[in-house]
Amino acid sequence: MKKNLALVFSILVLCNFSGLTAQETKPVDKPLENSATEAKEKAAADKDGWKPLLEEKSLDGWEATNFGGEGKVSIADHQLILETGDPLTGITYKRVFPTSNFEIELEAQRADGSDFLCGLTFPVGDKHCSFIAGGWGGGVLGISSVDGFDASENSTTQFMDFKNKQWYRFKVRVDDKMILAFIDDKKFVELEREGHEFSVRGEVLANRPLGYCAFQSKVLVRNFKWRPITDADAPKTEK
Repeated sequence: MKKNLALVFSILVLCNFSGLTAQETKPVDKPLENSATEAKEKAAADKDGWKPLLEEKSLDGWEATNFGGEGKVSIADHQLILETGDPLTGITYKRVFPTSNFEIELEAQRADGSDFLCGLTFPVGDKHCSFIAGGWGGGVLGISSVDGFDASENSTTQFMDFKNKQWYRFKVRVDDKMILAFIDDKKFVELEREGHEFSVRGEVLANRPLGYCAFQSKVLVRNFKWRPITDADAPKTEK
């Protein structure tokens, strides 16, 4: 009888121990690899690494620039609308942005007016400058400022007829050696950083470190985006 009780007791202990072991060694579900924020950021970048700078329905991350005399700034139909200012209307980025090794691209249309439709201010190391297109009465483009000379009077100065109500695609690339600027995939600016001083005109100081503005014109902007680059990334466009 005692032997039978001992056997039953041993079996019960063994069963309880096995059940406990199985419970303790049950695989634990792994946490998600990315947080919701990381997943959102990853989803925002397209296959070529472009990330939206401006949301399609809000100015989140930006603020209307206080130039004095600026026009209304709004978002409608997935476009940024800069109403005519006296003389400037624009927006300034309020988040951290790289100081080198980046590309910025956008499309802009001058809906009304006769001066620059693209005034893109961006960092170059610890300095800043602006890519101006359509300035000085509508036809001048270039970098302001290089060695103290603005886009109308330095080595980057060029001329182009910008038509109202026509979309143009602008791109600026800054790496550790060069500043490049393109319009509709055609290269207009190729400037070495070494040996030059960069600055912005006083009128657009409030657009630093990254900003966009238009001069006495109503301008629409869409597909405003950026991506990081390396020195090994060569532009695939021709001058």
